[in-house]
Amino acid sequence: MIRLSTGALTAILIAGMSLTAVAAPSGQASQGNIGHQAIAQATPMASPAPPPPMNFGSPPSGQIPILFNDHHVYSRPDVLKQGRVLAALVRGGTILIPLRSMFEQMGATVNYDAGSKTVDVTKPGSDVKVTVGVPQVVINGETRPLDVPPMIYQGQVLVPVRVISEGMGAYVQWVPDKRLVVVRYLPATPPPAPPTAAPPPPPVVTPTPVPVVFKYQDHFVAGDYILSPKVYNEFSPGNTGSSSYALRGAFEFNLINLPWMLEGTFEKWQYPHNVATSFGPSCVVGLPGSSAGTQGCVTVIGGNGQAYVPAFTVNEWNGDGRLGLKIADPRIYIGVGYMVHTGNYGYPSLNGVGFGLEKLPDLDQSFSIYGSAWYYPSVNGKFTVPSGPQAGTVFSLAYSILRYQVGATVGLGKSFPLFLDLGFIGDRGRNKTNAPSDYTHNGGYVGLGIKF
Repeated sequence: MIRLSTGALTAILIAGMSLTAVAAPSGQASQGNIGHQAIAQATPMASPAPPPPMNFGSPPSGQIPILFNDHHVYSRPDVLKQGRVLAALVRGGTILIPLRSMFEQMGATVNYDAGSKTVDVTKPGSDVKVTVGVPQVVINGETRPLDVPPMIYQGQVLVPVRVISEGMGAYVQWVPDKRLVVVRYLPATPPPAPPTAAPPPPPVVTPTPVPVVFKYQDHFVAGDYILSPKVYNEFSPGNTGSSSYALRGAFEFNLINLPWMLEGTFEKWQYPHNVATSFGPSCVVGLPGSSAGTQGCVTVIGGNGQAYVPAFTVNEWNGDGRLGLKIADPRIYIGVGYMVHTGNYGYPSLNGVGFGLEKLPDLDQSFSIYGSAWYYPSVNGKFTVPSGPQAGTVFSLAYSILRYQVGATVGLGKSFPLFLDLGFIGDRGRNKTNAPSDYTHNGGYVGLGIKF
């Protein structure tokens, strides 16, 4: 900061300085770009005699160009450039510069209170207040005197250059032989932030293993008593059976990332074959009581007549194995099955492959329903006539068979393995090849099951 009065700055001029500027004739500033290098201030070895006062002229003829950061900005304060005056004037040997123009170029905010004629200039780290006509400046709360008070010229507030140099930390130099004011302002570079130490690595936290929740799968067996089943076939026109029962078991498993079920079923159907007591063992067509359908007369395999069969208790057994793939929840499967059918009345054992749809019970629930429908298009076997005119004749015997079941389970406790099993079961056989007649078995059932 250099205070400019009566030419006292002449002694600090030339050392270390190189300026290029176009000299302006008296009363008129030169225009154009002026190159400037920093001016070093030399400390005098001895106090020289004070130089004669510099002749700055008097306003308005003493208009002084300003070189701001090596750029010639403007030289005529009575002509506005973008609403700003960017030239200096001389008052009583002191150079005054336009406050708003210079401070705003330095990044400061300028506020003017017309009532008190006070200007408040703020920027980070600096606060400058001046009042028009008052020869003092308040810098960061400290009051300092001014040789010349701020003034208003052409509608602009002009302040001594000391306000710039002391308030904003700018470099201000008067170059008398060029009649030029040099202002150099470089915003302070913030100190580099201290290096931050790398944060310590976060502690290694071993995650708590999430317990694997396995989806429930059915594994069970059940046994049921069939209640008074009804049977229609060549041995029974709808007799009521007894001592009939059904067994089944199933389990679900995963294989090649697919859900499967394996199931086995077994049924025993027991019912009476009765005979008419008023007629003898005759099945000749035309005799009284010997027409087809009379109990005791049974149509033979192949449909070639009837034969008398004495009364006896008929037992039939059905069994199959089923493999299914789940297609939907809860526990709905499609699959293939293999069925075997036999009895105690001399017919051959029959077997065949079929397919079906199965809904297993949900034994993880206190109550669930289930059901199945399996179709075997050809359950067949070979029959050899044991005696009579056709003795030794071999017949193929085949049925198409539909097996069905619908039921419900009732749990006896959430953790108790036993459950109540009840429902309705049946089948229907249709003549495929040489069957004496169609047949049906059906009846309600009740029993117990155990889950694993």
